[in-house]
Amino acid sequence: MSRDPLRRFSPIAAACAALLAVGAVRPASAQEAPTTATPPSKAERIEITGSRIKRTEDESALPVQVITREEIIKSGVTTAAEAMRNLSANSGGLSDGGSISPGAYDQKGFNSANLRGIGTSSTLVLLNGRRMANFASPGDDAGVDLNNIPAAAIDRIEVLLDGASAVYGTDAISGVINFITRKDYTGAEVNVYVGDSQEGGAGKRAASVTAGYGTLADNGFNIFGVFDVQRTDALSTSQRSFIKDLKIPERLPHLLSGYTSPANIRLSGDQLEYLQSQGVQINGSLIDSRTINFSAPNCNPPANLHLPTGTGGAQACTYDYMRDTELYPKSEKLSFLGRGVTEIAGGHELFAEVALARAKTWYVGSAARVTGTIDYSLVPELAGLSGLQDVDPEIELRMRLEEAGRRTSELTSTSQRYVVGMSGSVGDWDYEWGLNHSVSSVSDRDTHGYLLYNELMQGIADGLVNPFGPSSAAGQALIDSIQVDNVVRRARGTMDSLDFSVTRSFGKLDGGPIGVALGGELRREKSTFNPSALLMSDNINNDFAPEGGEATSDQRRVAAFYGEMQLPLTKKLELQLAARFDHYEGVGNTANPKIGARYLVSPQWLLRSSFGTGFRAPSMNDLHRPTQYGTTSTLPDPVYCATVDNDLADCAWNWDTRHYSNAKLKPEHSRQFSLGTVFNPHPLWSVSLDYWNIQKRDVISEVGDDVILANLDKFENLVHRYNENEGLDGCDYNPDDNSICYIEMRKENRGRQKASGLDIVVEMKGLKTPAGVFGTRLAGTWMLQSEQQPSPELGYISNLGRFVTDGVVQRWRHRLSFDWERGAWSASIGNTYYSGYKDQNSAINTDDGSVVAKNRVKAYSLWDLSGAYEVSKDFTVRAGVQNVFDTAPPFSNQAYYFISGYDPSYTDPRGRFFYVSARYQIR
Repeated sequence: MSRDPLRRFSPIAAACAALLAVGAVRPASAQEAPTTATPPSKAERIEITGSRIKRTEDESALPVQVITREEIIKSGVTTAAEAMRNLSANSGGLSDGGSISPGAYDQKGFNSANLRGIGTSSTLVLLNGRRMANFASPGDDAGVDLNNIPAAAIDRIEVLLDGASAVYGTDAISGVINFITRKDYTGAEVNVYVGDSQEGGAGKRAASVTAGYGTLADNGFNIFGVFDVQRTDALSTSQRSFIKDLKIPERLPHLLSGYTSPANIRLSGDQLEYLQSQGVQINGSLIDSRTINFSAPNCNPPANLHLPTGTGGAQACTYDYMRDTELYPKSEKLSFLGRGVTEIAGGHELFAEVALARAKTWYVGSAARVTGTIDYSLVPELAGLSGLQDVDPEIELRMRLEEAGRRTSELTSTSQRYVVGMSGSVGDWDYEWGLNHSVSSVSDRDTHGYLLYNELMQGIADGLVNPFGPSSAAGQALIDSIQVDNVVRRARGTMDSLDFSVTRSFGKLDGGPIGVALGGELRREKSTFNPSALLMSDNINNDFAPEGGEATSDQRRVAAFYGEMQLPLTKKLELQLAARFDHYEGVGNTANPKIGARYLVSPQWLLRSSFGTGFRAPSMNDLHRPTQYGTTSTLPDPVYCATVDNDLADCAWNWDTRHYSNAKLKPEHSRQFSLGTVFNPHPLWSVSLDYWNIQKRDVISEVGDDVILANLDKFENLVHRYNENEGLDGCDYNPDDNSICYIEMRKENRGRQKASGLDIVVEMKGLKTPAGVFGTRLAGTWMLQSEQQPSPELGYISNLGRFVTDGVVQRWRHRLSFDWERGAWSASIGNTYYSGYKDQNSAINTDDGSVVAKNRVKAYSLWDLSGAYEVSKDFTVRAGVQNVFDTAPPFSNQAYYFISGYDPSYTDPRGRFFYVSARYQIR
């Protein structure tokens, strides 16, 4: 049976298909009863994200920013993930560029949103007001993969910037992003998109077809669907001139690799002393380093360099992996979204939604590293030194296996979402219910560059594979025969839910009728993780089996109920009161209130405020994910440093880490409030300013490895050493070795987190002049505070305008746009801006012990331009340029991401990018 989720059929899927079919064949009976009079028109009442009570006003007590379909089209983006880059409140979300790291398998392929920079897991992402299954692959973050939402299907994006929604979930501590798709669409529309970068690489082709038929008013039904396909090409470092301009080998040699081709040799102290006693030299000088390479200083350029200040040191070679790796992965995305609605007796509506998506991403990195030992006799320059047999005959290799090719993995993420429901009125009550089945599946396949480790080491021992030069034909044949092509990990997350809400108005206050909403949700969450037998054999080079990596299967039930009241006390003053009760199986219960107020000072001036509390239960990943291995950036160990006179060349290293979940975690709690104003000084102008403040306690997190080593008096228990007889796997007891075996990174409820800032939106629309109609919009976020307490014993550490552990929150971010229209012509200019910040400034050169020169990362500003011509009423052509000035990512010495020389989490390495799109409509 096929495991392709796009081919699987669930009961809810069958119901959706049946409803879509009913809508397609329903006769146009709604026209049979003619009307004799047209009722007077009324102001349309709409539901705004953050409340279930429909209203006629655009502005509620809660701050909501809207990204329209027109804005999405003008900016030239084709996915929800790309659209989020233009949201100033989004900071530190996961991206493809940031997840490129061969050998790191923590949620590759996951593109996420992160409102306020306080964590992906604290941002709730909805599709048409309902939840989706979280990205299935186990890791640090829990959230929806934005790759699964095509921009072609989006009508608008509503962003509730006030957290802890009592309506949608109090786990939305930093806010709610509601992707609202097109509804009740009739006609057909075809969109095509072709784009390419100026220097080549990262080209994109996309196409979508939208078709719909029927209206509720005329036919009693509507059915429509959107099919979208996209393909993006890879972008390699060799295709970008700015990589050379960063001068990484000169500026950041200590962030490159000591695994080279020909292989470096790492000597023990005794071996070094013996070779010195024998007068062994490299490049005419007596050996004085434990890392050596007899090919130095020639090495094997251009990738293998002699960099005396590099990780290989003065008597070995250093590998510049930034010369031949990928900055942007190749990807293919395929999605379908369909919706059908039909009227049934009594004015009720039955609806169904189907959303299917598959995203394939190919991650390609440098050739594999090989660590192992060989007999000294296999090193030509040492073969005649028989004394090594008595000293220590095993020589440690640090080898780059270029003959195996670059490491490539194929990440396939699929999602399914089926919703059936009904809405209508019974008496004075409006109601809606929905049954939601949502699935996320992820498979990770090693496709090239990963070899069977034991067979490789045997081939080296047998002399077939040469670590110090080209291998024989037999050696190359062996390498080819032991290439791994295997799905090494599968993960699946399922969410089933039933939600309902009822609303009505009753009574009357001075400002109008009282609005009431009641609702609830019953939800089951399930996650499974299945490593392959080959992975668990611990025999894949560079993809070794993690501790506790066996298959897992976990589930829990969640129940929630909420109530909401809209109290128009006067014509000017309105209160919004809400409360929510949640029960998480295995975690506990919580009740959280929400209070909002809006005061209309004048027709042009509105004041608003809100206060609420939040509750985020630990995710399934937080509670149950398998242990994951990693390494730190190059950091000093104060305990070891004390024994070597604080020589950083000896006591700083990329220490091993092990990341653990924790089944005993408690939930996070939060308190947030906002205070803002909306001012309309002129019919064309609108200005809003909102202050917001979020405080979390019992924050679920790991302590950063840099924080642990800088505060060993508090965290020594998380550092496991070889001279501690703890009986831990991989930490063989040695009373004379006080170096670090590994650092324990365990999820705990640790300390508090604070964030606050100002959101500002200035907008002008519809300025008519002889030259055309003009508009402009500025949406920006000024951060006032962003800090976290690693543990109750420590003070707060701020990452505001400063790179700490894994990222930075810039003080100011904005999106600025200018629009113009005249007749059939239109144009748009946009600017996305991130302010500069203090760099990480912690990397250490292990050859001479020097610390990287301090750096301040420059501000990053990207301009885009697009223009459109309406050839006819039905045919529009648009052309655009992203990154008009070909601005390169600013230099950074951050050592957290695999990509060196800049921060890949928010920058765009594509450079100047041109695109053309066309839209043809059949109305």
